[in-house]
Amino acid sequence: MSKEIFYADATRLASMIRNRDLSPVEVMQAHIDRIAATNPDVNAVVSLAEDAMNQAAAAEAAVMRGEELGPLHGVPFTAKDSIDTAGVLTQRGSPIFKGRRPDEDATSVARLKKAGAILLAKTNLPEFSYWIESDNLLSGRSNNPWDLTRTPGGSSGGESAAIAAGMSPLGLGTDLAISIRGPAAQTGITSMKATHGSVPMTGIWPRAPCRFWHVGPMARSVRDIALAFSQLSGPDGHDAFSSNALVYVDGLPLITSRPLRIGWMTGPGLGPVDPQVAAVVKSAAHSLMAPGIVVEQVGIPALERDFALEVFNRIHVMEMKPAFAAATAGRHPDELYKMAKTMLSMPDTSLSDFIDAEQAAERLRDGFAEYFSHYDALITHVLPIPAHKHGVEKFVIDGHEVDATYLQGATVPLNVTGLPGVALPFGKSHEGMPISVQIVGKWHDERTILHIASLLEAVSPLKDAHPSL
Repeated sequence: MSKEIFYADATRLASMIRNRDLSPVEVMQAHIDRIAATNPDVNAVVSLAEDAMNQAAAAEAAVMRGEELGPLHGVPFTAKDSIDTAGVLTQRGSPIFKGRRPDEDATSVARLKKAGAILLAKTNLPEFSYWIESDNLLSGRSNNPWDLTRTPGGSSGGESAAIAAGMSPLGLGTDLAISIRGPAAQTGITSMKATHGSVPMTGIWPRAPCRFWHVGPMARSVRDIALAFSQLSGPDGHDAFSSNALVYVDGLPLITSRPLRIGWMTGPGLGPVDPQVAAVVKSAAHSLMAPGIVVEQVGIPALERDFALEVFNRIHVMEMKPAFAAATAGRHPDELYKMAKTMLSMPDTSLSDFIDAEQAAERLRDGFAEYFSHYDALITHVLPIPAHKHGVEKFVIDGHEVDATYLQGATVPLNVTGLPGVALPFGKSHEGMPISVQIVGKWHDERTILHIASLLEAVSPLKDAHPSL
């Protein structure tokens, strides 16, 4: 029964708790036991919420009293260790913040708790959430549960590994350029970076700059992502970017007066792609023809004119370097890991380059707007390769040698433009590692991409697949 609990999705757990088929205490204990059994190898969880079992007991008592229950009542969740949790360690993967316990929950955490979910644990990340592998001086390196010699990605790699390994049914990650969707792809789970501002960043480092940062749900099913998003979205009166337009996702089928039109692409404009990854994208797109969707291979000229990763880098260094300088001021170099040192040593972007990059970002937004005047969604790869071995910094992808930053080629356009995207597993590599696709939508059209994701999930070869830990 424990395996049925720790690999059940959050929606099913909530239903079973509501119907008194399972108690919140049973569910919590099953996940705590799973952490004890698997975390020594995976190193995804960095701290437990000390009152998790007490909260589960209180949730069980509420069920027995017949109280009105939230949609996630009694369901455990985890959160990346950059997301503030009241009274629970939030150390940001850095010795600088060792022992830090915030006084308040981040808005995203508070909203999941309001829906009845119970904080179980915090998960690993790179220092300051700033790299594509989850490794730091404070809590060490996280491993991919599909193959411990490989990375679960970053920066929400601990979160993705915990969910994939059955330590948690639902989690919160953050995404600056890849960090919710990339780790999900590397570990075979589902995640969504919603439209920028849909979920407030309040209570998450850095407070500024926030215009490329996102926080969002990670889980093992599309319906869990939709349910979590329905609880997370909307302004909070603190994050100036948070949207005034509440977005509700009710799980009902999408109703349109015409067939959906979907384009798919793996390039050009997204960097080189491994042929086996490109084949999975094509297969996923073509599978949508059966429900009557119009599917076409497409290109987006704006992506070819302005490589989004280069645009992002020129803007972001200018904006982010002061945040790193402020966080590390007066600290000994031994307290800093790779990426903090790298960021602080990077040359400043010149004003002219910054202005050019800002204009390129506008062209990218316009280019996607033109695309979405003809299509309802776009399907791409998430990553150009499956999960790679730890510590690799150079890759040969389809005959092209690139550095590790190029793994963000298909994800970072959505951070520059603010568009929403869902990551969903849809195949395996020759070595048995998950391969995912990305479903991209218009601003504030999460419902459409979640609908498409649910169609793909139903026919995915990886549906209900789990690592053999």
